[in-house]
Amino acid sequence: MNLSVKLGRLELKTPVLVASGTFGYGEEYAKLINLNKLGGIVVKGTSLKPKRGNPPPRLAEVPCGLLNAIGLENIGVEKFIKEKLPFLKRFDTKIIVNIFGFTVEEYAILAEKLDNVGIDALEINVSCPNIEAGGKSFGTDPEMVSKITKAVREKTNLPLFVKLPPQVTDIVILAKAAVSSGADGVSLINSFPAMAIDIHTRKPKLGNVTGGLSGPCLKPIALKMVWEVVKTL
Repeated sequence: MNLSVKLGRLELKTPVLVASGTFGYGEEYAKLINLNKLGGIVVKGTSLKPKRGNPPPRLAEVPCGLLNAIGLENIGVEKFIKEKLPFLKRFDTKIIVNIFGFTVEEYAILAEKLDNVGIDALEINVSCPNIEAGGKSFGTDPEMVSKITKAVREKTNLPLFVKLPPQVTDIVILAKAAVSSGADGVSLINSFPAMAIDIHTRKPKLGNVTGGLSGPCLKPIALKMVWEVVKTL
């Protein structure tokens, strides 16, 4: 059975991908599943420099899903290229690198460094705080989404997908900003900001207090946003 699909210019042998996040770089999961069966692996968020994560606990189960507050911990782009990319290239699957920065310039530098190393696409995480604008999330501002996408596109011809946050008034405006600025498509959606309280200690279950909600409860929200974007773009 032919399950191949095309996402813009990116061809996948199957529509089953692993989202960026707790899957990491796939090393642990390679012992449990055949990574060659996947259409692609979207590796965990990669930044210009190594980044420490949030204090534990980092995970908390809730009735409708899972909260995580990893804090975008990663080894940085240079170590990723040297230490993790060779492992990923062993498998017959597309390699999509999720990148994030704290300034527009950081996104551009990341794209330039990853342009000719043998990956298949970039996913731009715009849910990070813009340190040049008082910490406001890039992904809630169409103008910033456009600036980041253009900056990345100027540095690479790789397929680009912009991962958008769900906590916005109009997801379509953000999707339009990304596509009109050079993105091949958008990834919908990032996890939803949330928190949980331990009723016994009366304290947050996560060391970072808040985290991102994923799981079954997020799927209906994601489907609605996908529908809104598809019928408009």
